[in-house]
Amino acid sequence: MENCFFLFEGGECCEKIFFTTKHMSFVGLFLSGAVLFLNSLMLTGKAEAKSVGVFNLFVGVIQLIIPFYLMMVSGQHHWELYNYASIFLFGLTYLYVGVTALTGLDGRGLGWFCLWVAVIAVVYTLTAVIHFHDAVSAITWGMWAFLWLLFFLSNSLQMKIDHYLGMVAFIQSWVTLTIPSLLYFLGIWNTPVVNQIWLIVLIVSIVYFCISLFKFRLPIQKGNERMEETDLKRI
Repeated sequence: MENCFFLFEGGECCEKIFFTTKHMSFVGLFLSGAVLFLNSLMLTGKAEAKSVGVFNLFVGVIQLIIPFYLMMVSGQHHWELYNYASIFLFGLTYLYVGVTALTGLDGRGLGWFCLWVAVIAVVYTLTAVIHFHDAVSAITWGMWAFLWLLFFLSNSLQMKIDHYLGMVAFIQSWVTLTIPSLLYFLGIWNTPVVNQIWLIVLIVSIVYFCISLFKFRLPIQKGNERMEETDLKRI
């Protein structure tokens, strides 16, 4: 549990730098939770895009400053760079979303970027499993990879999944970002009990995503069948 999210020890890394990275990374997670929460409301039509875009820019800039600072004060160990790179993934995504929302840019470029990030997130997932043997971190990165993939499907392939995407983003904003950060601030995130509870929470969330996906696809299929029936009647 100690190595969850961006936080992986690197053997010879300085202990002071490691804990500085750890604290700042969880602050970044906390802010990311706020951004993803607002983005989920934007996707479901409950928040205006430009106002949410401003907050995306604000947090995106912070998520770039943090890793740049940590890189300058670090020992340049490869695991440290691995950690900081993950923060950039979030910062650049928020900046891209913010600029797209504020300027009305075509979202396909953002979607292709999200696909690239989704592939990188899969690498982080596999690393958490194979190298760090960290189930919570692996599942969390897997969920983020799924979220970035949905952004790709929505923006680049123009799939009408905004409601489902908003629901996934809403849940992930709490179970992968906001609440874990709060538990860390309270000093109980690394306890075995919380580790087991959160493993269950993440698994339940994934099951709910799967069930919701089936429910979401069913109305689309029925709608397509009705359109086909209408076309046949016209013929």
